[in-house]
Amino acid sequence: MWKPLIAVAFIASSAAGSATAQVYPARPVTMVVPFAAGGSSDTIGRIMADGMRGPLGQSVIIENVGGASGNIGVGRVARAAPDGYTLILGSWPMHVLNAAIFALPYDPQNDFEPVSLIAAQPLLVIGKKALPPKDLMDLIAWLKASPYTATQATAGAGGASHVAGVFFQKATGTRFQFVPYRGSGPGMQDLLAGQIDMMIDLAASSTPQVRAGTVKAAITAKSRSAAAPDVPTVDEAGLPGFHVLSWHAIWVPKATPKSVIAKLNTAVVETLADPAVRKRLADVGQEIFPREQQTPEALGAYQSTETEKWWPIIRDANIKAE
Repeated sequence: MWKPLIAVAFIASSAAGSATAQVYPARPVTMVVPFAAGGSSDTIGRIMADGMRGPLGQSVIIENVGGASGNIGVGRVARAAPDGYTLILGSWPMHVLNAAIFALPYDPQNDFEPVSLIAAQPLLVIGKKALPPKDLMDLIAWLKASPYTATQATAGAGGASHVAGVFFQKATGTRFQFVPYRGSGPGMQDLLAGQIDMMIDLAASSTPQVRAGTVKAAITAKSRSAAAPDVPTVDEAGLPGFHVLSWHAIWVPKATPKSVIAKLNTAVVETLADPAVRKRLADVGQEIFPREQQTPEALGAYQSTETEKWWPIIRDANIKAE
């Protein structure tokens, strides 16, 4: 008798699992943002949460879980139930850079299922207004002429600005000193005061200074930014291929059902197609990925490509968490 009972139990369990997937989501969904409220990731998360509410038919609640350069929040989602009710709004540092810098208790690639890329913003190579070089190639020549004398502000060891600076040194054969700050804001203040020579900063935070004419800049992207159309790209300025994008995407825990991932992906795609959402993201300096890159497969491939690009740069420079 035990064999038929096991079979019945298995069928009942499978039917229940299938029914759960079919009615998903039956309750509010939590989107973890691995930083405190008020930052760029939080803003992007709230825009997406608002937009996804309609397609999902349920509220998407933002939960800010900051600490350890985002690793606490990401780790929490890695350990969450794979039922589609806990998402992570991840990013380039969280899901690519940190694994080469920290000893993590999870694998950013293998402990998550990709849902969709969302948006990205380039970084700007900016120099103080009084800097002698007039353009990017002049800056490179100036740095080569006086190695280790110029200074670049960073938002801390292993952060996006630091890794981008290491990439810049590698691409140009230059050497300069990194000066870590507690965030890019204090670094920008010292740059404007003339105490720091340069930064490689997020476009959203540095573009206002470019518009005000208080800094010199080049954008680390293949095309010019709509927010700063007068700023040349690095390709135009003579440093082709020096592309650095800070991007965001959504993942769920490993083993989340494919049907659930499909519903979440549809919600993201519909949200990113909404003109109001597109404007809100553009207003905070974000450029939405093309529709063909808004698939789980595209996110998985993109993350792998970024990992292959950045891990050797980080390891060659021996960047470690402080």
